[in-house]
Amino acid sequence: MPYENTDFAASPADVVRRQYLASAAGDLQALRATLAPDVEWTEMAGFPLAGTYRTPEGVTANVMEKLGADWDDWTAHDDTYVVDGENVVVLARYTATNKATGKPIDVRVAHHFTVRGGLIVRFEQFVDTALVRDAMTA
Repeated sequence: MPYENTDFAASPADVVRRQYLASAAGDLQALRATLAPDVEWTEMAGFPLAGTYRTPEGVTANVMEKLGADWDDWTAHDDTYVVDGENVVVLARYTATNKATGKPIDVRVAHHFTVRGGLIVRFEQFVDTALVRDAMTA
């Protein structure tokens, strides 16, 4: 295996759960520790942060820090996990309030993670981008 998180012998679902917990706590260092050095993190086309980001630092700087700057209490609530080997699909929802408009969101999402050697190597987001953008429009 090219990557291995030797600090934590965990199942793929455990690794993904640690990522959600770190995100909810605002612990970007712990979140980066769940990501492979060459992670590919894709935010869906139409989402305000659409694009693919690489490296743990690139993901946190271009996604988590920007969400924190634009939204109050941005949280991804992980509800249901579907696991197939190294693939983990999480059915979840985002809740937050846009700082500029004061409008809240509560939107369903699906996240697809690929975990190898105890680290997330790939992420893809699926979300109703129109609901997110509506909350950003005055």
